[in-house]
Amino acid sequence: MAENPGQLSNLRPLNVLITGHTKDAKATLADKRPAKWTSFEDGSMAFQVAYTTSESPVSLNNDEDLTKNDALVASGKLGLVNPGGSVCRVVDFAPGYTCALHRTQSLDYGIVLEGSVEMVLEDGPPTVMNRGDIAVQRHTSHAWRNASKTEWARMVFVLLDSQPLTVGGTSLADNAKSLFKPT
Repeated sequence: MAENPGQLSNLRPLNVLITGHTKDAKATLADKRPAKWTSFEDGSMAFQVAYTTSESPVSLNNDEDLTKNDALVASGKLGLVNPGGSVCRVVDFAPGYTCALHRTQSLDYGIVLEGSVEMVLEDGPPTVMNRGDIAVQRHTSHAWRNASKTEWARMVFVLLDSQPLTVGGTSLADNAKSLFKPT
């Protein structure tokens, strides 16, 4: 298996497989990239950005999306959400770790790949998510908890920028911009 720079967990390494087209318009594997991880929370959590787009609908002509993805990821300026676009991110959670309660201005699909993770919301008990379960986060304040004392957990998230949200006359602001600084 390919080595993944910065990977903290003992979970299997990942590759990002990017498709494209030959000069005669046949589908082909354009690139295979080993995941590059960034550590957060003193090694309790690690992020790997699989891909990001900067607009919707995205232009795939002349590999514009590849160029923009590579430049934004290399710049270190990508937040949790890419305004106007999308982010596909894999997150590893250390045993016993709970991330900070946060809200992003986005619609998120969170899928458990390895282990089990508790989705913590402001109202009600935590919801246990097992491998294959999908959370649809709709601009809600939430946290993720790996309740295992011994095993790492892994989720993949697809975040889509959303319009600002108002509920009952209250504007629900994104509070995640200052959270999750690399360590």
